[in-house]
Amino acid sequence: MVAHNSWTVHQIFMNCNKLPFSYHHGIFFSSATSSPSFPWISPLQVPGSTSTTGPCPPPASSNILVESRRKSRSISHQDAIKLMDRERDPQRALDIFNMVANQKGFNHNNATFATILHKLARSNKFQAVDAILQQMTYETCKFHEGIFLNLMKHFSRSHMHKKVLDMFLLIYPIAREKPSLKAISTCLNCLVESNQIGLAKKLLLHSKKVLKLRPNSCIFNILIKHHCKNGDIESAFEVVREMKMSKCSYPNLITYSTLMDCLCKSGRVKDGLQLFEDMIAKDQIVPDALTYNVLINGFCQSGKVDGARKIMEFMRNNGCNPNVYNFATLMNGMCKQGMLQEAKEVIVEMKDLGMKLDAVGYTTLINSFCRSGRTDEALELIKEMKDIGCKADVVTFNVLLGGLCREGRFPEALQMLERLPYEGVHLNKVSYRIVLNSLYQKDELEKATELLLLMLDRGFLPHYETSNELLSSLCKKGMAFDSVKALFGLVELGFTPKPDLWSLLVEVICRERKLLVIFELLDKLTEQKGRMLPPTAEIDQ
Repeated sequence: MVAHNSWTVHQIFMNCNKLPFSYHHGIFFSSATSSPSFPWISPLQVPGSTSTTGPCPPPASSNILVESRRKSRSISHQDAIKLMDRERDPQRALDIFNMVANQKGFNHNNATFATILHKLARSNKFQAVDAILQQMTYETCKFHEGIFLNLMKHFSRSHMHKKVLDMFLLIYPIAREKPSLKAISTCLNCLVESNQIGLAKKLLLHSKKVLKLRPNSCIFNILIKHHCKNGDIESAFEVVREMKMSKCSYPNLITYSTLMDCLCKSGRVKDGLQLFEDMIAKDQIVPDALTYNVLINGFCQSGKVDGARKIMEFMRNNGCNPNVYNFATLMNGMCKQGMLQEAKEVIVEMKDLGMKLDAVGYTTLINSFCRSGRTDEALELIKEMKDIGCKADVVTFNVLLGGLCREGRFPEALQMLERLPYEGVHLNKVSYRIVLNSLYQKDELEKATELLLLMLDRGFLPHYETSNELLSSLCKKGMAFDSVKALFGLVELGFTPKPDLWSLLVEVICRERKLLVIFELLDKLTEQKGRMLPPTAEIDQ
């Protein structure tokens, strides 16, 4: 049975009477409006680019443009594209676009329009994009739909989903050609990935009713992926049945891989394996390494590493050699089952086959060793990575720092924090916070203070709550001057302590009869007036 709220290609294409689009002078518009979606806005004005403080100095690219015109008397389309590509400022790129158009006999073409639209869309200057598109409706040059496919992706990333469909509807009036199946697939995928099902239905209705296009395998696969993503496997199989009845498409390797992945993730590994066998026996489709990886991962996720091993043996016996990702998936499954020695043997097996595990795979194994209290073996893996030229990143070292701290090996963790930046490793705030929080929890306040000062010197702040708790603990332990020193460093980076911590600091220092320190402290704190953070806030650098 199909789920009540599911929808399929057949259901949509059979319901075309209420088409939400109208045709007017060769341009399709939404029935909700009688005019184009894009009001005319001069492309010379990019929002946010004007200034009331006086004229801006001419941009560097303008000088290049003038110099180039002096030498060659004219700027070619290719030169204009290079100049616009070189500009980081979208307004300056737009200035170049308009300046070259003033040349006698020069008309922009598809390539120059594509360049400026990409530049503006990437900078989220969508009002200017609308203006350029409006200008394109009056141009006589030949446009290609690739411009609109690129804009669909930009609008989708910016969560402007209605604009994604608008870009598809502008292909016919501006490019003066019927959108291809690739255009439908791109638009549909953007909408489905954003879960804009209503707009996706409108797209399919429009494609059937107006464009007379029939869905291909790619379009069917997008719908199958949508249902699988939502865990509606029955609706996904309903789409497959429609696909088989269609005369212009048939399930392919992507179709089966998507379905098998959905079955395995829902714990139906046996059904996934049966589908795999049907794919080979009934449809004569040869699986690739990616399809095999779906089954390998499915068995590993269900704790059946032996089953995953058998899949890899089946691969070899049928002429498909396992790749790095297959081995990494198997190794990850072994790590989750605590089979660390077996996981290390996988690395050896890969070396024998001339393969190298990547940093992600090594990090997975290092994390497993650290979680199992075998940090020394994790350190050996770091050395092994270095020997084979696989660079460990900050994520790898953060995992290792956590392992060292769990074993109470703080001197090694602190030494690592000290030297790694000089070895080209870009540590982040998490690196320092892992060690600082562990030191504080283990009541290693002196070491925690030293690390805090190192953090502040490098421009990193601890969590807001951790800072307050550490300062409070230092005061209660009679380490008032360490607390004040740490506070001064924190305040320099914008930290404001809780009100009750102010009074505690003043009280502790007053007992020491150090009035000068009190005055300095009060000066620092009053400088922060108006910058008090709520108790739950966290300052991030």
